Amino acid sequence: MATKWGLIVEENHGYGRANKLWAPHVIGHLEGTHEQAMRALRKQARDFSPVHPTSPRRRRLYEQADGILLVVDGVTDTYHCRFSVAELIHDSADLEMG
Repeated sequence: MATKWGLIVEENHGYGRANKLWAPHVIGHLEGTHEQAMRALRKQARDFSPVHPTSPRRRRLYEQADGILLVVDGVTDTYHCRFSVAELIHDSADLEMG
């Protein structure tokens, strides 16, 4: 049985200092190897449009051992998103998983 990977992004949501929320979102699943999951994650990170900033000026992608960091400069501030792959070990909606 192939390993099932979750492709995950964590980014800021909300506006204003008091209303910002750092939240994870599953942006996809992939069955295969870790290398295949990382390839899919690279594509997702390149194509991803983060919530902030609303007027991006510059984008930089950095790959780390455990994922990818996207740094986006806006008009007044710099924001970041973290992308990672994680092995799905349990899903309550899937009766075949342990």
